[in-house]
Amino acid sequence: MHLNPYFSRTKKIEMSLEQNIQKEMVVAMKAKDKLNLETLRAIKTAILMSKTQAGAAETMSTDDEIKLLTRLKKQRQEAATIFREQNRIEMAEEEEAQSAVIDRFLPKQLSDSDVESNIKEIIATTGAASMKDMGKVMGMANKKMAGQADGKTISGMVKKLLS
Repeated sequence: MHLNPYFSRTKKIEMSLEQNIQKEMVVAMKAKDKLNLETLRAIKTAILMSKTQAGAAETMSTDDEIKLLTRLKKQRQEAATIFREQNRIEMAEEEEAQSAVIDRFLPKQLSDSDVESNIKEIIATTGAASMKDMGKVMGMANKKMAGQADGKTISGMVKKLLS
């Protein structure tokens, strides 16, 4: 068996989000999975749109990819909530299913206890003592837990711990 010297079995090759989406789209097309394909196309469109904006880099950083996916997921969740309020259950379920597809590309979400321990660590590091220091703690917490916890959860925990 001939092995390519540029790749080893122990070295994991990192693919960009765009490459992962393209690969998953091929799989979804072959499987005739309409929901996955529709969601993957929406992600790819969002990636292309962000790349074509004025001043955008040719490749996206991991942080930018996480922000993009988080925004798309949040849009799906908000739409699902609105559809449920309007008693349009079928459309709400479709939005929730698309949100689940997007979840596959996001980092694993932290539990509330993990979020709390991370924030306690940040508070100890910064020496924050009151609500006046909330901005400093929030900035570090959002950076540290980007894509792993939503801003609302982080904000609530910071308020609870600084009060």
